[in-house]
Amino acid sequence: MSEQTMRAVTIKEFGGPEVLTAEQVARPEPLPTEVLVRVHAAGVNPVDWKTRAGQGMAGMQTFPLILGWDVSGVVEEVGFGVTTLAPGDEVYGMPWFPRVANAYAEYVTAPARQWARKPATLDHVHAAAVPLAALTAWQTVVDTAHLRAGQRVLITAAAGGVGHFAVQFARHLGAHVIATASAARHPWLKELGADETIDYTTTRFEDAAAGVDVVIDLVGDAHDRTSTRSLKVLRPGGLLVAVPAGVSPELAAAAEAAGVRATPYLVEPDGAALTTIAGLIDAGEVAVEVEETFPLEQAGAAHSRGEAGRTRGKLVLTIVN
Repeated sequence: MSEQTMRAVTIKEFGGPEVLTAEQVARPEPLPTEVLVRVHAAGVNPVDWKTRAGQGMAGMQTFPLILGWDVSGVVEEVGFGVTTLAPGDEVYGMPWFPRVANAYAEYVTAPARQWARKPATLDHVHAAAVPLAALTAWQTVVDTAHLRAGQRVLITAAAGGVGHFAVQFARHLGAHVIATASAARHPWLKELGADETIDYTTTRFEDAAAGVDVVIDLVGDAHDRTSTRSLKVLRPGGLLVAVPAGVSPELAAAAEAAGVRATPYLVEPDGAALTTIAGLIDAGEVAVEVEETFPLEQAGAAHSRGEAGRTRGKLVLTIVN
């Protein structure tokens, strides 16, 4: 590879996993306040394959497109004005979201303050599994719901990438955590801090939970009207944070009629929060689960695996071995 080019996985049209193609592309250069990071690993998230298929963040992108937002790597070069990072620093981040970050590549550039130093106790593969999922969990549980000790929180899809972080952050805050997942995941979720578990394959969660202060819904109404059903478990004045699809007019009306609140949410880059999360990881307060890794050139296989569902934690692309 020359210094002017790099390996990347691109798409030139929306479609199935087969539209992901490995090729050589121009290597980016950092602008003032930006850093160039050599990517060691890149996390794979549902928004990646939704965008590839023409959904997700597709409306904000232009072709050719390099997917991916989760990055763990090493600072290669800093742009003018950067004082917080230096070449050789190990960093992780979720830059630019919802604009494209080009994480499925050997190098990315982004503003220095959208990065944080990688948790010292994690390798790059596990660090790459953190940013988007953990920031989503942190910003919903801490910044949006303002969850407090003693409150009751229901987390749907609790065994997934976002869910397993949300369980741990809620436990860290002292909340009573109710987690939905298949029965095989229940022992693991209880290790992470869930106080109660509900097998969604056999039990309607609204039949097993009540008086909940906050619902973090990671499923959405497209799947068995999960957001709408969540309203039934909330106490009067309780809060539904609807993550995947937001709050439709119908859901908003149903929440008002039920005397509860509902809010949409979309994750934002936040280097300061990632620094806090890294501290929790290094202190042993938060564990990171990686289900499977794939080499960069097999990004299509990673998407197929993710779209099949039922993952425990995250999928990660490895770029530097």
